[in-house]
Amino acid sequence: MDFETTPKQHKEKKKRIEIIDALRGFAVILMVCHHFLYDLVEFLDAPEWLFSNPVFDVLQPFFASVFIALCGVSSNFSRSNIKRGFITLAVAIGVTGVTVMLEMPIIFGVLHLLSVCMIFYGVTHKLWEKIPKTVLLIFSILGIIISSYCVKNIEIQSEHLWIFGWQYDGFVSYDYFPLFPWLFVFLFGTWLGYYIKENRFPKWFYETKVPAMSFVGRHALVVYIIHQPVLYGITMLLGG
Repeated sequence: MDFETTPKQHKEKKKRIEIIDALRGFAVILMVCHHFLYDLVEFLDAPEWLFSNPVFDVLQPFFASVFIALCGVSSNFSRSNIKRGFITLAVAIGVTGVTVMLEMPIIFGVLHLLSVCMIFYGVTHKLWEKIPKTVLLIFSILGIIISSYCVKNIEIQSEHLWIFGWQYDGFVSYDYFPLFPWLFVFLFGTWLGYYIKENRFPKWFYETKVPAMSFVGRHALVVYIIHQPVLYGITMLLGG
């Protein structure tokens, strides 16, 4: 998603922090590769270990965390998190509509999650700005740990709590990122973004350039929207 990633300079043109775009781009590329392997397994009967194996079982949540945290970082530089949140939500609803028609529904995927997180942060950011940054860090880490434990170990049968991570029998979402624990990963990113915005990171962090990865990172939303139809088409060509 093409969000601002640099602080405002007085009477100077803003300069992007390209390493943030590059990290986002790298996470997006890995997501595309992961989804391509899924398509090969699902539609071409490729060996299931291509998609589900110990390596991907570790890498997938790690790079998902990087992507979501980077969106939190970018929230420190956005002129309006509420506006970009609603724009992302509109796209997410469109994705849901299309995938429901294709009988591969995405009810609450990463775009739905990010849109809710951005709107939430846009509404509450003044609160987070007032509290000590150490408190925000502790709150985020404890939130990740506690919410992960609760969703995994406390069974709740309800048709109304799937947005938080408690699924009911019959719930299906081919891409699923509930608020618990991912909202706290996003908030961790907002904590990190404060120090990036205040130029607390080493000089190389602000000057490193990775053009190809940065390009993908700046257009992450477009890549997300078009990648699965493109991958499906490639898969059908390979199977034909």
